[in-house]
Amino acid sequence: MKIAATLVMLFTLFSLNTFAQDYTQLSLPENAKARLGQGWIAGTAYSPDGTRLAGAGSIGIWLYDTATYQEVALFTGHTGAVNSVSFSPDGTTLASGSRDSTVRLWDVASGNTIHTLTGHTNAVNSVSFSPDGTTIASGSRDNTVRLWDVASGNTIHTLTGHTNAVSSVSFSPDGTMLASGSWDDTVRLWDVASGNTIHTLTGHTDSVYSVMFSPDGNTIASGSADSTVYLWDVASGDTIHTLTGHTGPVYRVSFSPDGGTLASGSEDNTVYLWEVASGNTIHTLTGHTSRINSISFSPDGGTLASGSWDHTVRLWDVASGNIIHTHTLTEYTGGVYSVSFSPDGNTIATGGYAIVLLWDAGTGTLIHTLTGHTWVINSVSFSPDGTMVASGSWDRTARLWDVASGNTIHTLTGHTGDVYRVVFSPDGTTLASSGTFDKTARLWDVASGNTIHTLTGHTSDVYSVVFSPDGGTLASGSRDGTVLLWEVASGNTIHTLTGHTDRVNSISFSPDGTTLASGSADSTVYLWEVASGNTIHTLTGHTGWVSSVSFSPDGTTLASGSQDKTALLWDAGTGTLIHTLTGHTEWVYSVVFSPDGNTLASRSDDKTVRLWDVASGTPAHTLTGHTNNVYSIVFSPDGGTLASGSLDGTVLLWALTPEPDTVEPPQLAEDVTNDGKVDILDLVTVSGQFGQTADGLSGDVNGDGTVNILDLVAVSARFGETTTPQAPVVRKDPQSVFPTSTVVPLTPETIQNWIDMAHAADDGSLTFRRGIAVLEQLRAALTPKATVLLPNYPNPFNPETWIPYHLAHAADVTLTIYDTKGVLVRTLELGYQAAGFYQSRNRAAYWDGRNAVGEPVASGVFFYQLTAGDFSATRRMVILK
Repeated sequence: MKIAATLVMLFTLFSLNTFAQDYTQLSLPENAKARLGQGWIAGTAYSPDGTRLAGAGSIGIWLYDTATYQEVALFTGHTGAVNSVSFSPDGTTLASGSRDSTVRLWDVASGNTIHTLTGHTNAVNSVSFSPDGTTIASGSRDNTVRLWDVASGNTIHTLTGHTNAVSSVSFSPDGTMLASGSWDDTVRLWDVASGNTIHTLTGHTDSVYSVMFSPDGNTIASGSADSTVYLWDVASGDTIHTLTGHTGPVYRVSFSPDGGTLASGSEDNTVYLWEVASGNTIHTLTGHTSRINSISFSPDGGTLASGSWDHTVRLWDVASGNIIHTHTLTEYTGGVYSVSFSPDGNTIATGGYAIVLLWDAGTGTLIHTLTGHTWVINSVSFSPDGTMVASGSWDRTARLWDVASGNTIHTLTGHTGDVYRVVFSPDGTTLASSGTFDKTARLWDVASGNTIHTLTGHTSDVYSVVFSPDGGTLASGSRDGTVLLWEVASGNTIHTLTGHTDRVNSISFSPDGTTLASGSADSTVYLWEVASGNTIHTLTGHTGWVSSVSFSPDGTTLASGSQDKTALLWDAGTGTLIHTLTGHTEWVYSVVFSPDGNTLASRSDDKTVRLWDVASGTPAHTLTGHTNNVYSIVFSPDGGTLASGSLDGTVLLWALTPEPDTVEPPQLAEDVTNDGKVDILDLVTVSGQFGQTADGLSGDVNGDGTVNILDLVAVSARFGETTTPQAPVVRKDPQSVFPTSTVVPLTPETIQNWIDMAHAADDGSLTFRRGIAVLEQLRAALTPKATVLLPNYPNPFNPETWIPYHLAHAADVTLTIYDTKGVLVRTLELGYQAAGFYQSRNRAAYWDGRNAVGEPVASGVFFYQLTAGDFSATRRMVILK
């Protein structure tokens, strides 16, 4: 079960977690105030001592402390997604291979780049350290393998011979040979010392995706897109066995620690276990519903873990082939395709691959994971009252979700192709959806989920639907080059707007509903009179597809974004060009005005978001930080925040600071300490005055003259909000914010008491739901899942160090320090302590490097042992003078 728990941790670390972790703040790009999500993870690697876990991600390399299961660092520097990571044998160095064509070596302790290895001319798919740690191998889409000297970062050999991308590299156990698998259908064995080819192993009839040496170094296994696994004799290069049974590409192969069993994972949704000696099938492991992307044996060889695109990890008993556990993942396995703010600006919805996530916009914490879709979500939209979210997916359905509970209200079926867009009517009673392939738009009754009208008339895919401001008219734009105007009540066509000679990508009503704008792949923008259906203006100026059109809030200006890398600002009344906005280096896919109309945001395939001053047409800011194309941008209702969602799997929240002489910062009654943010100190202040009755108490948030549970809930509901331009911070160790003189202890028992009182007073409002949710997260954050002794810091140290730990239960705590001979050096009696996190310097155990009689100890290695009730654990530390 210890193995099972470790494997669960490995795959759930990359879920989009909440309160206890602070990845929302790690390595933020300039001007960004928070990050929602960690992006997709392409590969993982444990450090040799098991204390660190690295994840190769779309935005960088995440490093985790496996004792606390929390992020330690985010290594950024690559300009493309990271495909592969590998620790050096001593654990001090990390290698990463990226789509930016480079390999980087990182110092694990500091996170600094040691070397950037350049030479590849295309994405690096795989990196691996030699067993002695002196050499790195990298395989690339430029068809080469490179061997690098770790100390200098210089190229030792460039191994050429493959005629297509190299997908996998693996050193032999003794480090003298390297195996590489390629999309050219071959496996090659190389002599590491000379860089010469030893054998070219042919037999596969399609790309080789995975290669691995057996533990004794005598055999190589290879998995291929031809649905077979080959076992090869290393000495002769001959085929030993051809393992057949899979009906889809084989993406991963892995030997058991004793070398007697081979596991293979395939696109056919199965894992096969093979007897290496005979080549016979031992077990076929079925249960996954999508391709197997990762397989790994436990150190004792008794358990196999398999990870799949079906969002699950399964643990299998190798001996019987039976399933032990299934663990469902909730992370994005692809990009963020759509982002939307709730009408009050407090909640953000994001659509990714098969899931919709709801986030607290103030704190960046995850509120709900909405599951049910089986493919990419193209569009998410809040109802006007903010109580529902609609989503449209490639799985041919739309869904309505309850924001408060996260439950599905209705699954809307009827489209026979992708649902491309969903949008609520202004009164929230009707939902419109556009369908590709089935060439229709649909109107749905929100209350019942039933179809009101199926709108037919387009002769190709429908890409866009939008309601008029009064809700009486729906406009739809199609690949067939037309825009249709529909009467919502009857479902009848009002006008067919013709003139475009290619697909209509975007449509937008003016704020007064009298004018419609349409942008087309024919490089034009049309302005139409809604009442008559006549053309008002044809706007020419773009030299490529027009992807997006948007009216300013006052209706006087129209913005358009284009394949020609520009955005244009037009006078909506006269149709004349006002400004040409240049700066993007790739296609401008979307343009959107801020609520006050003074700023235009544009998103592009160049991975940036740009902000423009509308009046002058000049650039205001270029927001960089995403590592892949930006798919969605949206302003918060108050205009203070811009959210951008990217194919890198993350959403960045950007703070748009108002001019200090024109906008007064808002005041929050819940900020009882008046420090510009609602946080732990405010909860503690209210707790310290709990039950007091008097006028003017700072903790009396609602002003009723008494500090009680209503005030605590009000503060909790605003937790993380700020009145200053800084980002809200969620701390790993809530106790660390307390001054040492604080007399109000914040314990799980105290929080539970608050929760009980809040439930008793709950009136069903959103404030209570949010307040209770934050209190429950806070209780969880104050209660470790296990008692753990953590590494001391700093280490090595001179002359003092702090020793952190977690207590899952209250206990008498003792810390004992020994030298390498087992001689007692110092005993620290820490007394009876409540459950909690003892990590910060004012809570962790402190040792000044002196023995029991006050003498400084000599340099060297020492061991420290924590005893807490029945728990005991020992770690090593070093004094270096």
